[in-house]
Amino acid sequence: MTDVATYRRWVVDGLVVVVTALIGLLMARLRVVASPDGPEVLLGVDVAAGMLACVALWWRRRHPLPVAVGIVVLCTFSEVASVPGLVALFAVAARRPARVSAVVFLGSFASFAVYYSWRPAPEAPLWLLVGAVVAVHAAVFGWGLLVRSRLLLVASLRERAAMAESAAALRAERTAHEAREALAREMHDVLGHRLSLLSVHAGALAFHRDAPAEETARAAEVVRENAHRALQDLREVIGVLRAPVGELPLPGITDVGELIEETRRTGTAVVLHDGPGVTTGEHPVPETAGRTAYRLVQEALTNARTYAPGAPVTVTVTGGAGDGLVVEVANPAPVRPARADRPGAGQGLRGLAERATLVGGRLDHGPTPDGGWRTGMRLPWPS
Repeated sequence: MTDVATYRRWVVDGLVVVVTALIGLLMARLRVVASPDGPEVLLGVDVAAGMLACVALWWRRRHPLPVAVGIVVLCTFSEVASVPGLVALFAVAARRPARVSAVVFLGSFASFAVYYSWRPAPEAPLWLLVGAVVAVHAAVFGWGLLVRSRLLLVASLRERAAMAESAAALRAERTAHEAREALAREMHDVLGHRLSLLSVHAGALAFHRDAPAEETARAAEVVRENAHRALQDLREVIGVLRAPVGELPLPGITDVGELIEETRRTGTAVVLHDGPGVTTGEHPVPETAGRTAYRLVQEALTNARTYAPGAPVTVTVTGGAGDGLVVEVANPAPVRPARADRPGAGQGLRGLAERATLVGGRLDHGPTPDGGWRTGMRLPWPS
């Protein structure tokens, strides 16, 4: 709570104590005027109890029920305490459940009956006096309940706003997490392919230092070209994540041919078995399925170069509208020992499985009887 709000509360509480005390003293004065022969001791006790009740109002916010119960007890023998009793009744009705405040309301009215039984007011008819007391207590009690309902409404609105804010924060966090996963998948798929090409040719340069100058130059040119393309692909991935959904420049099934040609230039023999017009665009494949199929071929070629160096690769793309799109990449056992597992090995296959599941397809992969490896995916292709 700010200092200004605290100061305002102190001022209001002080005014409540002072005003109720002045009203109580005025009531005592009127009692003296109406009954000049009354005992002074009783008047002193009445005023002292009333002033004590007024001071107790200072704690009515933090302890409304104990303060109200104490003032109700004082009202049984103090007329001056009746005014702070109404304030205490209001505080209870505004801050405690209706059942509790109703008990305090009945107790306040009962304290009036006790006080009137031993100090009656003969100058006023009983029915008028009872009616006035009931009306005043009911008005204060109803006002307190109204304030409580408004406070509960405000608290409920704040709670809903907090829940909505929390839900928005969770949605934002989930969106950011999905964006990070998308970035990781795209970088793995795109850069993994390029960097594997760099690794193959850099390894050839390192182990065949006595190779002819022409072959060394050709390998160096491939390294330079793919390093440049890797940077371009990285810029493309970042641009894809920033671009509007309708402007995503992502590869598709028609780019598989170019991908295979790049792989062939590295010395890996790749054979493409293409269904009628699937990779050429004669029979348009759904964009999402085509992009997923492209990523499968890209990841499988990267894995073949990494774990089956020198082994030929067969890429099969078949299917049609209504039958689904089937993509398979297979290679026999490697002709030379494979390199050790790369850091993060298996992430690409897990990412492909997630991609296939998202579009309603499935991924199958595993070793073949001849010691090779096969990776296949079936994707929906609506008619």
